[in-house]
Amino acid sequence: MLLLKGFEVEIYTGTTQGDIVGVSDKIVAALDGFTQEPDSRNVEYITAPLYKYKQLLFELVRPRLELRKYLKRIGNYTLVPGSTLSLGNSESFYRSDPSNSYHTYIEQTYGTNVVTTSIHINIGISDPELLMRAYRLIRVEAPLYLALSASSPFLDGCVTGYHSTRWKIFPKTPNNVPLFESHAHYIKWTEDQLADGTMQNVRHLWISVRPNGNCRPYNLNRLELRICDLIVDPIALLAVTALLEARLWQLIDDPSLDPLERSIFSTATRSEDLLAITSANEATVSCQSLDAELRHWQDGRKIFARNWIEEIYQEVWLIAKKKGFSFFLSPIQKILREGNEAQRWLKMHKQGLDSRSIVIQAIQNMVQQEIELEERYCQLKPALTR
Repeated sequence: MLLLKGFEVEIYTGTTQGDIVGVSDKIVAALDGFTQEPDSRNVEYITAPLYKYKQLLFELVRPRLELRKYLKRIGNYTLVPGSTLSLGNSESFYRSDPSNSYHTYIEQTYGTNVVTTSIHINIGISDPELLMRAYRLIRVEAPLYLALSASSPFLDGCVTGYHSTRWKIFPKTPNNVPLFESHAHYIKWTEDQLADGTMQNVRHLWISVRPNGNCRPYNLNRLELRICDLIVDPIALLAVTALLEARLWQLIDDPSLDPLERSIFSTATRSEDLLAITSANEATVSCQSLDAELRHWQDGRKIFARNWIEEIYQEVWLIAKKKGFSFFLSPIQKILREGNEAQRWLKMHKQGLDSRSIVIQAIQNMVQQEIELEERYCQLKPALTR
């Protein structure tokens, strides 16, 4: 049995020329399964939790196909890859629901720094103490998942100097979120934040990874990885998910992989030292992604993100093979070899293409990939529904 997995997919809508246009109010009114973000230029859909990767693949693509068909009906609109407003208009906020007081708070507090897109990967873990242990491990390794997924090197038509401009500008809040030592610690800390007003509600915890559930912070059932930029290639997304799941199975088999137990840093300051390293690693990865030189949480040694991911890949490969999902893990090697989307876009830019031409090409590639996956879906649908 595998762990349950599901995705929250935020994606921009716009023209075939790459200009992002807000139509989320129309989408939500016309289609089931889509929800609004505070700004109307992106929209979200959530996949049901599933165990099998092959089923997840088509649950990722099916809503996009439905959304794309609807966008064609209402105008010359399409889905736009990337995790920032690549081609412009980051100065204005376009409210999707002017009557929503929480949206008002977000706009007034953070402005368009929150008008980004991303992938949230949810992995089912019902034991609250195991979930806290998983949170601690993935929190210190979250920069590696950002390195694999970075897809936002442009903002307002310009090269920003970052591979993940989204993670550079996105507000992390509250400012200091601990490596929760237990479920009780998480509950007490959350209650204190709500009482102090540093969190507006239980959802207002915007960090790289967080415990999640239907009644936070009390009833929890999943780990939510929030750091990833939008990964429009479903095969690549499943590979990143497979790496995460395999790492969690490794932790389940070996609880001593917990950073609070295995790190060489002083016990008295271990949590603070780990968070300082992690924060620095996140900042470096947002700039250089796979080429970033990081510090390893276990022993403090310097290591490139690409090499660290390769180390973990080799450690978990046999686990994935025994569990039956190594096929979906293997595309990690392609990302390490060819680069993430931000690196590929920047390579094209160095070769002379402007940001608009690159985004237009990415839109066309996304359409072609979906056509191919739709054909496969039609062929495999009888087997998937059994």
